[in-house]
Amino acid sequence: MPDLIRVACVQLTSRADKAANLAKTEQLVAKAAASGADVVLLPEKWNAIGDVETLHGAAETIEGGESVAAMRGWASRHGITLVGGSITERREGREKLSNTSLVFDPDGELVATYRKIHLFDVEVGGHRYRESEAEEPGEEPVVARLEGWPIGLTVCYDLRFPELYRILALEGAELVTVPAHFTLYTGKDHWHVLLRARAIENQNYVAAAAQIGETIPGKPSYGRSLIADPWGTVVAQAPDEETVISAELDRERLLEVRRNLPSLANRQAAAYRWPTPA
Repeated sequence: MPDLIRVACVQLTSRADKAANLAKTEQLVAKAAASGADVVLLPEKWNAIGDVETLHGAAETIEGGESVAAMRGWASRHGITLVGGSITERREGREKLSNTSLVFDPDGELVATYRKIHLFDVEVGGHRYRESEAEEPGEEPVVARLEGWPIGLTVCYDLRFPELYRILALEGAELVTVPAHFTLYTGKDHWHVLLRARAIENQNYVAAAAQIGETIPGKPSYGRSLIADPWGTVVAQAPDEETVISAELDRERLLEVRRNLPSLANRQAAAYRWPTPA
């Protein structure tokens, strides 16, 4: 089991043109692989962003999707583990879509599937967002064991739900991935705070690949893709442009943090109770 791996995050500006998004992402994945990355993470909805009609038009099945085939090919061509951010998935017999993160191993085999649990239905910065108009929530956390590392999978708004991240940590996750499309309004105040908090409280690495710029007219995204270590230190951060960042993750650093400040080991699980549902 390797104690050192290099993780890269792709930051880009996706819009409604799927073909253009695929072409641009392919170049950035190649750049990430050339930097020596073992694991490459894409942002949320990297292949198409837009309104409900756009998302339905761009949605794919896992078995026959062109974006799925592209990710499979990139992973095998470059010999990398590809955490495919997320795409909108169309599932037989379901009216609504899933916001789905697919993971491919260096042979191009699909090895993990996570469907975003928490949907972004909010009003912030004078804008209304309703993911539930097009999508349905996923139903279970997922930890994939890749490159010898247990990797917890999340997507964007999941970041605001610490119980999910604690479950992933208790399931063994040493790295958690956060493909995102954070708004500029929320990102400027909450992005760094939440990502660092999830890393600190669960004593694992967090890698977040973000959309940057105006993906939807009038609704700019925040960007600032980053990688944080188990102490909450930001070890890599993207500038405000389409780019790739990377950092080396060291399991010994994680174990050292957990030895010296054993907050996970000091949990008193027997004392915890969920409140009675209202």
